[in-house]
Amino acid sequence: MKLKVLFCGLVFAGIAAVTYAAIDPVLMKINNKDIKVSEFEYLYKKNLEQQVNKESIDEYVDRFVNYKLKVAEAERLGYDTLPRIITELDGYKNDMLSPFLTDSELQEQLVNEAYQRKTKDLNVSHIMISRGKTKAEEVKQIAMMDSIRNCILNGENFNDLVMKYSIDQSKLKNKGEYGFIGSGMFPYAFEYAVYNTPVGELSKPFLTDYGVHMVRVNDVRENDGQVEVAHIMRGFPRGNVTDSMKIVIKAQIDSIYGCILNGENFEELAKKFSQDRGSAKNGGKLPLFARGRMVKPFDDIAFSLADGEISEPFETQFGYHIVKKYCHKPLGSLGDCRAEIEQQMKNDERSLMPMESKVKQIMKEQNFQKNENLNDYLINELNTHGRYDSTFVTDVVAKSDFTLFTFDKNQKATLSEMTKMLNTKAKYANNEIAAAEIVGNVDRLAKQKIVKYYADNLFDLNSDYRNLMNEYRDGTLLFEVMNTEVWNKAKSDDKALAQRFNENPTKYRWDAPHFKGIMICAKNDSVLDEAMNYYYTINSSPEDTITTALNKKFGRNIKMVRVVSKQGENEMVDYIAFGGKNVPSTYAGYPVYRTLMGRIISQPEELSDVRGLVSSDYQDALEQQWVEDLHKRYKVKIDKKVLKQLKAKYK
Repeated sequence: MKLKVLFCGLVFAGIAAVTYAAIDPVLMKINNKDIKVSEFEYLYKKNLEQQVNKESIDEYVDRFVNYKLKVAEAERLGYDTLPRIITELDGYKNDMLSPFLTDSELQEQLVNEAYQRKTKDLNVSHIMISRGKTKAEEVKQIAMMDSIRNCILNGENFNDLVMKYSIDQSKLKNKGEYGFIGSGMFPYAFEYAVYNTPVGELSKPFLTDYGVHMVRVNDVRENDGQVEVAHIMRGFPRGNVTDSMKIVIKAQIDSIYGCILNGENFEELAKKFSQDRGSAKNGGKLPLFARGRMVKPFDDIAFSLADGEISEPFETQFGYHIVKKYCHKPLGSLGDCRAEIEQQMKNDERSLMPMESKVKQIMKEQNFQKNENLNDYLINELNTHGRYDSTFVTDVVAKSDFTLFTFDKNQKATLSEMTKMLNTKAKYANNEIAAAEIVGNVDRLAKQKIVKYYADNLFDLNSDYRNLMNEYRDGTLLFEVMNTEVWNKAKSDDKALAQRFNENPTKYRWDAPHFKGIMICAKNDSVLDEAMNYYYTINSSPEDTITTALNKKFGRNIKMVRVVSKQGENEMVDYIAFGGKNVPSTYAGYPVYRTLMGRIISQPEELSDVRGLVSSDYQDALEQQWVEDLHKRYKVKIDKKVLKQLKAKYK
């Protein structure tokens, strides 16, 4: 019953605020509080999306006013000051900041970029050298890779240079030839370089956390989708595998293959004989995989088989295999792949790119201006002080009011705000390097300070965020005040409910007979028999006393369930009372059950037979009277001119 009044949903909907002549006019005042068009229209549009029969502006105005009156009452009663409500709203505020600190356009571009890459597999060769431990070493290593690149461009053999310089251990097996790879298999920086290098050309040197890299793109092909297969493997032992060992293992796999040819079940043979224990327990079945995810011989066989076909035994570096192909699934649409792509993006540097882009936008909007004189100022102060040390940080930096940057109309940051960001134990070769290191922290401080300022003022700066937060806040207060003023009263006022039932005997009538009784459910037959024997000793007591006594004696081993149900509403009742053919295997989660005091009645006999209906009716009456009282307590003033403009827009 609560849902019909809680039309304030919690899902973000980016609806721009309505403006007339570049302003957001006040549509109404409730208890002297301005309600602007943007807030009303935001909720009205959302309400329209949820309705089959569209509600007019006039119809919605009445409901909206009642909604705001209830919120005003919640504020008068102080619900907005309760610590638990404040904590909940603060938590929601923090959760909702993320979308507003994200460049959604860039986010979508990255998703589309990833999908387009998924449509192609690239054949690549790779060389990697160490990155170095310092910035200077890193620059030196990049220069070294650039020299290797020039050697290849001048005709030297790529594979020879791989064997000479690459620290990638796989070179011992592949001489840098990776074969075909797909999107999502390597770190994003590696993938970016590969997919931005034309076929037949070398990439420029690039960095990852693993080292300095260069790739050559040898070929391209369409993504061949994924396959689902099962396999039986007889593996090679670790260490040196001799020819005599291979002969024995080959004989084993051939014997298994013979069993398959003779009609024995592949999956059962896999469970019994496959030494890939991870898949053997599932009949040899492997998860779906794309090209390049398995070693090449396995990959080639799996993709070459027809659906349902079983391969002959073949060798890989791990042993001998037999593969059964179940199906082939082509690459899905962007919608099909979106969840996988977004998960991959969360795990690499792309997770930060939309936020970094948004921060740049915010800095531009806030008219961020950096003080270009900082470096000169620092060198002068360092020279005066003598050198960079902890005293320089505490006596100069921490006390300096030198302006680092300004933003918005009158916001700024001073050098003293950078104090905690500096390493007081750092040693620098000279004052110029020390000054450069300090200057390098400006952008980091700027991002922190401006993002905090933006977040703190987002309610005023962004109508989407403001409407969303108003919706959640008011919805939370509405729930609290409705729970107190209507729902709890309607649920717990037994005297009022009984009076309502007794005074309206014809209102709460049934259109069909109902079964009325108590179901006793138990964990097993012995518990049920014991409970029934106990019941027969106390069955002269009132119904509620019997239930209490049984629950006290048997605890969770039994469950008492009061049932009032007509035919078709309850499978158990249908079977017991109305000749149903389906026998429920459990009831209320218990495997055995029996009926107590069960009988069919034509109409309700007491309040408990229709308590839900009476409670709902009483709830509506309480709410109606409450709303009438709120209209008397709070003044509502609607700007008819603004309302007319709004109605014309939605004709």
